[in-house]
Amino acid sequence: MRELSVIGGNGVRLVADAYGDPTHAPVLLLHGGGQTRHSWRNTARDLALAGFFAVSADHRGHGDSGWDPDGDYEWSRFREDMEAWSAELGGAPAVVGASLGGMTALLTAGSRILEGKDAAMGAIVLVDIGPKVEMEGSDKIVGFMGARPDGFTSLEEAADVIAEYLPHRPRPKDTSGLAKNLRLHPDGRYRWHWDPAFISNINERRAARAEGSLDEYARALNIPALLVRGRQSDLLSEEGARYFLDLCPHAEYVDVAGAGHMVAGDKNDAFTNGVVEFLSRVVAH
Repeated sequence: MRELSVIGGNGVRLVADAYGDPTHAPVLLLHGGGQTRHSWRNTARDLALAGFFAVSADHRGHGDSGWDPDGDYEWSRFREDMEAWSAELGGAPAVVGASLGGMTALLTAGSRILEGKDAAMGAIVLVDIGPKVEMEGSDKIVGFMGARPDGFTSLEEAADVIAEYLPHRPRPKDTSGLAKNLRLHPDGRYRWHWDPAFISNINERRAARAEGSLDEYARALNIPALLVRGRQSDLLSEEGARYFLDLCPHAEYVDVAGAGHMVAGDKNDAFTNGVVEFLSRVVAH
């Protein structure tokens, strides 16, 4: 593993971990809102073992990537970030995006194609996200991310809160891994590893989803596409999945049993196997 970095929109420095041989076909992994690049660690390693060059990136305002100096987390900035990574990886990496990452990939590819440009990616994997989502599930995620702005007294306390939010997932006995998603501040409290400004304008990003442009972007996709849904997801319903598949008839579909919205974290083996099988068929090694 080695670290990569690029300069994205508005001069923000973006950081990623790279796994595997850089001469192999690149796969860019983009995490969900509130997560970090470490959420893809196991998947990235498996992709590298399968013969890909896997690059797991922190979004702007997340993990070790920079915070936007103007607090700008509009979709246009995420597109600029995606384009910067695409250029760094040769112009057409396969992109695997969960939630926020999937939205970034979809709007980048779709808007570019409608503008008469290439998609800036060779294939797209959308993980539990699509043009039509359940607002109740979305509200739950936003509520969790916006809660506890004062942070936690310990990693144990944070683990308890996460376990309450994700009751279907066993609470880890070793909480040290949470240190990658939390920052220890000088006041001795742990706070989430993202810019609070990312939450403050989240409603503007959600409003942009309702304008109907995502339908156009999905219809425009002319690259290999895969939709992966967690069968227990409260964000992407079966109806929402079918809605995307109607818009993008050539897309393939995997429904992962026993997984919720955090598909890779809930059922990593089943998720990774599906992604590796798809990319091995559609991406030239």
